[in-house]
Amino acid sequence: MTLAPFASAAPLAPLTRTTSAPNLQLRPVPQELVHKLDGSEVLLTGWAPAGEDRVTVTAQWPRTHAFYAPAAGNHDPMLLAESLRQCLPLISHAVYDVPFGHHLIWQHFSFEVDPDSMCVGGGPTDLQLRITCSDITRRGGRLAALTMDVDILRDDWPVATAHTRFSCNSPAIYRRLRGEHYTEPGSAFPVPPGPSAPVVMPVLVDREQPGDVVLSPTAVPDQWQLRVDTSHPVLFDHPVDHAPGMLLLEAARQAAHALHGPFAGEVTPVRFDSAFFRYVEFDSPCLITARVEPAGSSPEGTRCVSVTAIQEDATAFTCRVTMAERTGTRHLRH
Repeated sequence: MTLAPFASAAPLAPLTRTTSAPNLQLRPVPQELVHKLDGSEVLLTGWAPAGEDRVTVTAQWPRTHAFYAPAAGNHDPMLLAESLRQCLPLISHAVYDVPFGHHLIWQHFSFEVDPDSMCVGGGPTDLQLRITCSDITRRGGRLAALTMDVDILRDDWPVATAHTRFSCNSPAIYRRLRGEHYTEPGSAFPVPPGPSAPVVMPVLVDREQPGDVVLSPTAVPDQWQLRVDTSHPVLFDHPVDHAPGMLLLEAARQAAHALHGPFAGEVTPVRFDSAFFRYVEFDSPCLITARVEPAGSSPEGTRCVSVTAIQEDATAFTCRVTMAERTGTRHLRH
């Protein structure tokens, strides 16, 4: 497999005004359809078919969140990432009849938000996600992989767009993929060594609580060790046998903030372009490295940071994080 320094996903659809969808008979979203044990963490509220290989999903974001908290009056863009992640199992199970027990694997994931549309209102924020599925692959009559393109609307105004592809694997295939790291159903999942290493100062990664920091410092500049705390109630809502994708995305976000040092709170991510190449295991260190791309390589008013996760000398994950100023902050420093 040839690895790029960051994911080179196709350009996302532009944010454009969209008219209201017809009234849909929305179906509920039980928490098991989005693979959440804590029902309070379910962000999706309903779904309905909207044509062949098209689905409309509704979501609701709380005014605040224990982990994805608002900043400077705006919702955390990672709420969008988690909403989109929940769409993967929902669509797999509810639309394409994937049995429970099959394993979903992200291949690549890109999304872009309009920060001016992310303001926290006087109550919960209601969203509509219009999803088009394509490049559908089946194996033995079952879904094996698909691509999703998503338009995210708030009161019919565009908030974000997203593009992702994921695979769906039966227990037998997953066993082969995991090899010596496979855990038999019903067995205790592996637990990494306790996160005893020091953490990066929370303010440097735009966090308030040390327990929410997922990076530990190393002796190498702009390099950190991934901190895996399986007791974290949001990142590890349910037992898993490897580092979840949302943990890697959070590590990329925190690494991008860390490069801004004391000005970490003045910027916010507005775009992620990520690729997942292999599982990040619990039994060996995973190093997170980051570099700011040269001036002129980013859209005006933004700065792009390339983040790479390396484990046992192999690239497991890459992410290009585009950072922009938060409203009311001073200009980005190059």
